[in-house]
Amino acid sequence: MASFLLSRLSLVFLIIMFLSVACLANFYNDFDITWGDGRGQILDNGNLITLSLDKNSGSGFESKNEYLFGKLTMQIKLIHKNSAGTVTSYYLSSKGPTWDEIDFEFFGNLSGDPYILNTNVFTQGIGHREQQFYLWFDPTIDFHTYTILWNPHRIIWSVDGIPIREFKNHESRGVTFPKNQPMKIYATLWDAEEWATRGGLVKTDWSQAPFTASYKNFSAEACIVYSGVSSCGDTSNTLGLAPWLSEELDTTSRKKMKFVRNKHMTYNYCSDSKRSPTECKLG
Repeated sequence: MASFLLSRLSLVFLIIMFLSVACLANFYNDFDITWGDGRGQILDNGNLITLSLDKNSGSGFESKNEYLFGKLTMQIKLIHKNSAGTVTSYYLSSKGPTWDEIDFEFFGNLSGDPYILNTNVFTQGIGHREQQFYLWFDPTIDFHTYTILWNPHRIIWSVDGIPIREFKNHESRGVTFPKNQPMKIYATLWDAEEWATRGGLVKTDWSQAPFTASYKNFSAEACIVYSGVSSCGDTSNTLGLAPWLSEELDTTSRKKMKFVRNKHMTYNYCSDSKRSPTECKLG
């Protein structure tokens, strides 16, 4: 009996260690270029993906795996020139008419103007939960790190390790939360000149094309879903599972998030008088 218990404990320990270690991806193994007719490319022996946009088409890629919760990080370098009218994205999404989705979207700008980072979350096909920020650095000069932490309790968006937004699970109080539908990771570069920059007032300057965004150093601490079964097993009780499955913001992180939101947020759906979202009143 003792040896049986020891072997079971060893197995649990190995599973926890496996779930807790973030592995840098090789894009050949973990992602597929899904559209763009050659405008998306995997380079540097699988360590880099570039997406390009011209007047004929944009491009995109998606993960081979589906995830049900994860801490998913990508480094991205945005278009380094007049990018008005373009949208670069990194997001999670399921399929179907009642899909779930968690977004990072980067709205292009006129040269010298700041990029707008748009965040959003859809639950059962309903979104309209945008929060937008001016990035406090030039995201076109070098790569910066964008992380989605999605666990059964909350979603946290972070930039270079600084949390900028939290969406809590308030299902017990009637607010839907994405926790049942596995999602793939997607990235796209596309033309949205009708609305992206200043509400569509600034159009895409195609003389600057092709536009290019770059992605590298994807890492995932995550529950992978195979044939409907999660590699994490039952996550209704996250005690004893990987730390990220119960991760929350500490006091220092909350102070950093408050500073960013006070100084750099440009739109918050919770403050939009045309909307009255229940979750915004729950804290």
